[in-house]
Amino acid sequence: MVIVQEDIMEREREGARIALVTGATRRAGIGAAICRALAADGADTAFTHWNAYDATMDWGGDPDGPAALKAELEGMGVRVAAFELDLSDPAAPARLMDAVERTLGPVTILVNNAAYSTHDGYEALDAATLDNHYAVNMRGAMLLSVEFARRFVVGPGGRIVFLTSGQGLGPMPDELAYAATKAAIEAFSLSLSAGVAAKGITVNTVDPGATDTGWMSEALKQELLSRSSSGRLGMPDDAARLIAFLASDAASWVTGQVVRSRGGVG
Repeated sequence: MVIVQEDIMEREREGARIALVTGATRRAGIGAAICRALAADGADTAFTHWNAYDATMDWGGDPDGPAALKAELEGMGVRVAAFELDLSDPAAPARLMDAVERTLGPVTILVNNAAYSTHDGYEALDAATLDNHYAVNMRGAMLLSVEFARRFVVGPGGRIVFLTSGQGLGPMPDELAYAATKAAIEAFSLSLSAGVAAKGITVNTVDPGATDTGWMSEALKQELLSRSSSGRLGMPDDAARLIAFLASDAASWVTGQVVRSRGGVG
């Protein structure tokens, strides 16, 4: 333990950045791309994964993904920690922050990427569906963010980034619970940004637009392409590059914003 604490203190003296990214189970996903981008910028990186959720979805799980991503990031020369974690557990945020601090040190960058989404619509929406979306998309992300802010030592460089889905730009009638909880995150992030500004923390939300991570049908791809002025779909690296910028010193003046990076698709 003495060695670990000395290492943490040394890295703090060197101004090390320690990032925590939630929801990086699948190697093809946005979460994994964010981890790669932050590691490429020199940030020691912790990430969470929960294959039990992805395995139930149409796109399928990636059981070997977390171990492979961890090895890939370590190969980039940064320290890495991976945690299997169900963010719907109310106790998960505090336990996660404790674990990252023990393993890597105090977190300076938090990216709330994990999300829960199922098709519902007004005919199917029920209390359980609402509760499941709320537990991850709202409560999990909110509690993790305030836990991060309370522990952050006052000074420049604190970063919180949320991800959203452009639900305010048009209707999502088949994803009512998802749209509602993501809209709540946009409102929460704006108010949180004002509350934590004095501590040197910026808070922003990224809307990456339609991003091809393996979940889209060919029909949906063609529909989105027909509406895209850029002539292509978003890729995980597009979102990751933007988030890496928001996590950098260059973005110290950017806070309380919803940054829409949608490739020209409204």
